[in-house]
Amino acid sequence: MGFFGFLLLGLIAGAIAKLIIPGKQGGGWFVTLLLGVVGALLGGWLGGLLFGKGLENFFSLQTWIVAIVGSIIVLLIYGLVVGRKKA
Repeated sequence: MGFFGFLLLGLIAGAIAKLIIPGKQGGGWFVTLLLGVVGALLGGWLGGLLFGKGLENFFSLQTWIVAIVGSIIVLLIYGLVVGRKKA
């Protein structure tokens, strides 16, 4: 998968992860892109480590699942590190 395909995958996976996780997460589209790309990397690494499947093909369902799961993990960690601000 090419660089721009990976960025697109990370952006979409990060947006889907934000929709799945309840509550309001901070950050705009740039933070979503960064967290999504980091999550896609993490998901690809974990998928390769555990199942022997990584981020090989953009249109593969396995690629999307590992990228979204990785993005959810990264968003949860980001929420714990940044914390929730009291209004």
